[in-house]
Amino acid sequence: MASTKQTIEEPLEKQLWKAADKLRKNIDAAKYKDVVLGLIFLRYISVSFEQLYAQLVEQQSEGADPEDRDEYAAENVFYVPADARWSYLVSKAKHPLIGKYIDDAMDAIERENRTLKGILPKVFSRSELDPTSLGELIDLVGNSTLQNTSTKSADLLGHVFEYFLGEFALAEGKKGGQFYTPRSVVELLVNMLEPYKGRVLDPCCGSGGMFVQSEKFVKEHQGRIENISVYGQESNQTTWRLCKMNLAIRGIDASQVKWNTEGSFLNDAHRDVKADFVMANPPFNDSDWSGDQLRNDARWQYGVPPAGNANFAWIQHFIYHLAPSGQAGFVLAKGSLTSKTGGEGDIRKALIDKGLIACIVNLPAKLFLNTQIPACLWFVTRNRSKRAGEILFIDARNKGHLINRRTRELSDDDIREIARTYHLWRDESAEYQDIAGFCASVPVSRVAELDYVLTPGRYVGLPEEEDDFNFAERFTALKAEFEDQLKEEERLNKVILENLGKIKME
Repeated sequence: MASTKQTIEEPLEKQLWKAADKLRKNIDAAKYKDVVLGLIFLRYISVSFEQLYAQLVEQQSEGADPEDRDEYAAENVFYVPADARWSYLVSKAKHPLIGKYIDDAMDAIERENRTLKGILPKVFSRSELDPTSLGELIDLVGNSTLQNTSTKSADLLGHVFEYFLGEFALAEGKKGGQFYTPRSVVELLVNMLEPYKGRVLDPCCGSGGMFVQSEKFVKEHQGRIENISVYGQESNQTTWRLCKMNLAIRGIDASQVKWNTEGSFLNDAHRDVKADFVMANPPFNDSDWSGDQLRNDARWQYGVPPAGNANFAWIQHFIYHLAPSGQAGFVLAKGSLTSKTGGEGDIRKALIDKGLIACIVNLPAKLFLNTQIPACLWFVTRNRSKRAGEILFIDARNKGHLINRRTRELSDDDIREIARTYHLWRDESAEYQDIAGFCASVPVSRVAELDYVLTPGRYVGLPEEEDDFNFAERFTALKAEFEDQLKEEERLNKVILENLGKIKME
């Protein structure tokens, strides 16, 4: 009875993850990721195909042809050949060559769908996963809960895919963090920028989380998804493939998500794109960004960034790609707020004096999987008509909650509070007010007085309840608490010794 209750209450994606992770056994998470996410993607396009296929079968008397590729292209649905359909693979699930059948299916789907060329994983026949476990994985992904051909099935699979991306990032640790930005951080960026329509650019897009959350935001606010277009670039081919699959599951046009090994600095795939929104989580303090080769680059309008650190190269790259009224929100190492190494202080001063920096958010520790470096969010706006000459500082270090011993995430309430504060300030609402210890609107003249340092803690002060902090009183209270604990430990030790003596006498 208890297990039934648990199954009902536990979300499907968590049930699936636990079962899939159990089948992983001793396989490295990075390799297993391609297997599982590849199967979920295959299941997704099969569900979408089967839905339309069933409709076309019913309309055959009206001239519809369920095997006509053009019928599917017209509805933005991937065509799945007969020997790549889920029902066919299920029939082969117990076959010792099931891995080859799946690889062949991936090849067949790519041949029929030009936009998927070179995207799908073909790792199943050479995978460390034995045929029996692979067959069990097919049964798991084709779970009866997902076999329903309702219109929500594809959405559910998209949600499962996104959840698994996050879980694999956790399982891989530091390496996994390179392709995945924590969901709560992405949601905060999206909710602060509000990308209702226009061009959205991420020049280091990872697995595409910024684009997925932008699409969700538009839908949740009754916007039209066709009013936004996404532009991305990724230098890691495996991560780029994940991104393309992630966007395909969401029905997001990924034709402008590019891959090249050189990366955005050396080979900018969107050189002429001016975006309405730039959202990004670039590598922190990257020293291997080919800075020596780019000393005279046109993007360095506010100063040449040091060759040993890409932080201020990324900032200027983002600004270079902003439309005249564009906005950018991005993650950087907290050191970018204070550093003066290699002329970084001069670049930061130029950005502040030009009125480009709208808001700085200090983030809690332990949000990111791939680094323990403290992080912050920068928000940059061109042609500010409101709050010119001011910067909003938000100190969110005390927000969030631990989801395990080493990882923290922001809650929905945290995200709403931070985003609402920014919107009230940006719109010059009478409701906005400085809150000691949390937020402060500061004139640029004051920032200049503090040597152009952008650390929020310098400006927001202490929470009101800490303003009259009595150190002597707090020390006395802690000392008394510690002495009470020592007395309790002595009492427990005495009881244990007495019981041990009784046992020996018996």
